Amino acid sequence: MLEKNKNFKKKNHDLPIINERIPFSEIRLIDVEGNQIGILSLDEALESAQNEGLDLVLISDKSNPPVCRIVNYGKYKFNQEKKAKEAKKKQHNSHLKEVKMRYKIEAHDYRVRLNQALRFLQASDKVKATITFRGREIQHTNLAIELLEKMAKDLEEVSDVQQEPSRDGKNMVMILTPKR
Repeated sequence: MLEKNKNFKKKNHDLPIINERIPFSEIRLIDVEGNQIGILSLDEALESAQNEGLDLVLISDKSNPPVCRIVNYGKYKFNQEKKAKEAKKKQHNSHLKEVKMRYKIEAHDYRVRLNQALRFLQASDKVKATITFRGREIQHTNLAIELLEKMAKDLEEVSDVQQEPSRDGKNMVMILTPKR
């Protein structure tokens, strides 16, 4: 019987199983106020729900016997969707933001890039600091490494270095992650 229940949930996008669709003969019943009524047959539980003008919803099929609750199904479904939306809102996906500069950057421009990186880190995003070389500038990788290390030191209060400065083609790259 339990296998039938799992397949049913997969087909119907995890909608709760209600009323006559409940595939168990014996269930543990919980009333509208949340009080446990006891272990009843499915028919008795359905009758109790119908007497109150409400629905019988399968809450947990993992326990023995499965747990069902008498609820207003429309209100129950609305509350479940509302909880899912709230959980999705609170979830923050970390993005990788990039700050580009040259190794011979002016002091003011450096502060602008530093502030950008700080904003990204405070928003819980990772920061990829990239220094681009043109032509023969590639010979000055040591200056680029010094600049990236300076940036890491300036941001050490709010970030950790995930990837040390390394050469990536005609670029020098370092990745910073926000501190937890």
